[in-house]
Amino acid sequence: MTTHEMVLFVYDNLMKGEEQHEWLATARPLGEATTTPEYALVDLGTTGALVQGGLVAVTGELYAIAPAALAALDVHRGHPILHRRAPVRLAGGREAQAYLLSMEQAAGCRRVREGDWRKRRGAPGAVRARDNSPLVSWAKRRFDPPPR
Repeated sequence: MTTHEMVLFVYDNLMKGEEQHEWLATARPLGEATTTPEYALVDLGTTGALVQGGLVAVTGELYAIAPAALAALDVHRGHPILHRRAPVRLAGGREAQAYLLSMEQAAGCRRVREGDWRKRRGAPGAVRARDNSPLVSWAKRRFDPPPR
């Protein structure tokens, strides 16, 4: 890694194979990583958000990113208004930069309990829990898109 590159932890639609991975086209992949179990991963619909103060170890990927590419990504992610880029603790004692959302901003958002964006409910290939209670059935009819 060059002296000017920063290590960035991504955990949502910026990961390899996801729809916004092109934002990391010039970044060097450094492998997979997991945070310490002190975060929550929330589903904002088209993107996810990491929230400090949870109890989940979130899985993601590390990238070495140049300052110019990071600045463009900061603008894209709404740093520091929507997402705030800050250090996060990784398993094994390392730190990396990541985009965080405040606990207040994440209020009411669906949590990704597994801490893995690719396993969230509704993701292609995600396993859905079978719950046929009346409330869940009603919610599915009300909020899930109609079958194709």
